[in-house]
Amino acid sequence: VWIERMTWMEVRDALAAGKTTAIISTGGIEQNGPFVQLDKHQVVLETMCDAIARELGNALCAPIVDLVPEGGIEEPTGHMRYPGTISMRASTYEAILEDMASSLRTHGFTDIVFIGDSGGNQAGMERVANLLNERWGGDSRAHFVPEFYNYDDVLEYMETELGVVQPQDDGVHDNFYINSIMMTVDPTVVRLDQRLAAGNAMINGVPLTPLYKTLYVGNKLIEFRTKVTVDAIRAAIATN
Repeated sequence: VWIERMTWMEVRDALAAGKTTAIISTGGIEQNGPFVQLDKHQVVLETMCDAIARELGNALCAPIVDLVPEGGIEEPTGHMRYPGTISMRASTYEAILEDMASSLRTHGFTDIVFIGDSGGNQAGMERVANLLNERWGGDSRAHFVPEFYNYDDVLEYMETELGVVQPQDDGVHDNFYINSIMMTVDPTVVRLDQRLAAGNAMINGVPLTPLYKTLYVGNKLIEFRTKVTVDAIRAAIATN
């Protein structure tokens, strides 16, 4: 379902077969605590966009936009206060989204869906979706789907349905639900071995081991987020 991993003829044939929805997902390169890779959001999106596209059945995933606004550059603010973070100006970020969506429309995608895994990405996606809908005039549609960024609901689901409660906040921009989703892709992205060696294989008071329990939670959260997002995408397309 990943466009960049297909040949041009495979994309052509997918379009002809009715896969005319393209998902543009946005992540970020930012600090995420002492044990979590800077590309946290991309790791999450690798599994989430894949699951969403397959559940929709008529969608493909565009390349993940991993460079997004992360704070002031010349006078660092936000995540830019930490080494390794890469920030884009809002105008740069929005121009990339606009050009990506327009490229996809040119080749026959009729519904372009924007989802973002970080709070700072949301407003720009909404602005671009509105701009494109004004420009396109109805033959294709752009859909900003804020329901994907539903971490309050994810937290509530994890606590009430899965019985996993974080008793504290370690204050390091890291949490169990993100770790559990990332670990379904690769436990090394949250440096599990280093955490074990340091005697600190937990976050916010929740242990990351045994591994099978964490992976169970991560997979259930992926299922939950997929259903919420797919329902929202279908509703948006039906409405517009």
